[in-house]
Amino acid sequence: MAGNSLQNGMDEQLLSFEKLDRSSPDLWPEQLSVTDFLSGLKSPASPAVKWGGQLDDDIDMLQEFGNLTTTNLMEKVRELQNLAYQLGLDESREMTRGKLLNILDKPKTNQR
Repeated sequence: MAGNSLQNGMDEQLLSFEKLDRSSPDLWPEQLSVTDFLSGLKSPASPAVKWGGQLDDDIDMLQEFGNLTTTNLMEKVRELQNLAYQLGLDESREMTRGKLLNILDKPKTNQR
């Protein structure tokens, strides 16, 4: 029983009687729906997309992944994880090489 009254006392301490006034025109100037917001965005008349050809390749790859069985999909995920790990090792090796060759040092400024 003592634990229950202690819990009620703590709950009462956490209560807030503050009222938020959301009717203020300064805080909430207007009601804006999603369609109003989207219509206000400027969209280019004819978007010049540089990566348009890559998008088709990506869609083809996603369709290929969708046609895989669970086992084949897991094997593909493992291959991608191994590739990412190998790329990380290669990057680490190249960064170490650059550091040893002083390629990554900041240029020294002439101070008089």
